[in-house]
Amino acid sequence: MKRWIFLLAAVLTAVLALSAYVWRIDILRTGLDPKQPFQIYSPPAAPDYSRPDAWALLPPHPETGTAVDPPADIFFLGPTAYNGGAHWNAPIDDRKVDRQFRQVFAPNYAGPFQRTGRLFAPRYRQASLYTLMTLREDAREARRFAYADVAEAFRRYIAAYNSGRPFIVVGVEQGGTLAARLLAEEIAAKPEIKARLAGAYLIETATPADAPPITPCLRRQEAGCLAAWVSAYSDDPQRAKDAVDRALVWGDGAQLENLHGRLPLCFNPLIGGTTTALAPAKLGLGAANATGLEWGARPPFLTRQVQAQCKDGVLRISRPKASMLKRQGDWMDRQKAPGFNLFYADLEEDSKARVAALLAAPSKVTPHP
Repeated sequence: MKRWIFLLAAVLTAVLALSAYVWRIDILRTGLDPKQPFQIYSPPAAPDYSRPDAWALLPPHPETGTAVDPPADIFFLGPTAYNGGAHWNAPIDDRKVDRQFRQVFAPNYAGPFQRTGRLFAPRYRQASLYTLMTLREDAREARRFAYADVAEAFRRYIAAYNSGRPFIVVGVEQGGTLAARLLAEEIAAKPEIKARLAGAYLIETATPADAPPITPCLRRQEAGCLAAWVSAYSDDPQRAKDAVDRALVWGDGAQLENLHGRLPLCFNPLIGGTTTALAPAKLGLGAANATGLEWGARPPFLTRQVQAQCKDGVLRISRPKASMLKRQGDWMDRQKAPGFNLFYADLEEDSKARVAALLAAPSKVTPHP
């Protein structure tokens, strides 16, 4: 009898272990659910953008600048770093969020622009990673909620820090979606501000090709235009399909909705324009893994890593050759923006070219020290 009891217990343990393994993703996802409707949710306190601690990146002299500063400014909105669980939207003083931003996202995605302009990155109550895994209305509400912080931060930047300088808007994933609305409502609708826009980069962000917030970039020596793309590896057709089918974009009434059969805008960083031409790997100026580097350090570049081509609205890229350009971390980390940038050096040169084009245009902007 004891032998049978032991055997039964072993079988039950094996079944439970197997079930936990099979359903592990659902279990992890469920653990990230705040488990309360957004309508009765009490969000974290709002940031005060007149305070330096409300900014993840802020120049030493944001109001005036210095003679050694680059000629432009960069308004940067990072990707989701908050997993979820307790909140729909992250507190701006969450230490894990700040650590991941500083160690992973800032070096890899803000880093390519630090030689183009002074960097301004607001801390905002970003929607959690969980909101990107579900199409529930609560999740959409949380993502819409985050925009109020972004708009307030941008207004503060323009009023207190810009001083008439050329500027670039950069947004990554969720930050890119918020930046798309910012372009439409705070920039495109205000000619005196739009005249100073050197360019906008919506990285891994679906933007309707038939209704972009500003004119898409067709070539590298062009200012005031939009470079937006979502990518998938060439050997992963499901990811390419999901990038289109599950994307949420801004619709009428500032509502987040599906593309409904429309294609996203596709910019190819290796070419510097919106084109369907194949860009061979030899065109790449350098990929980089800057994770963990001290802020301001220039990472070593890896050349000839990927080829890229826009196909059906998605940037299809080949698998990189270097092992350091592969996703790492736990399951939740692998759902976020990767800890490397396949187009690091390309974006660096592209952004410099667009600032130069804006400064060279007659009656556009006057560079400030």
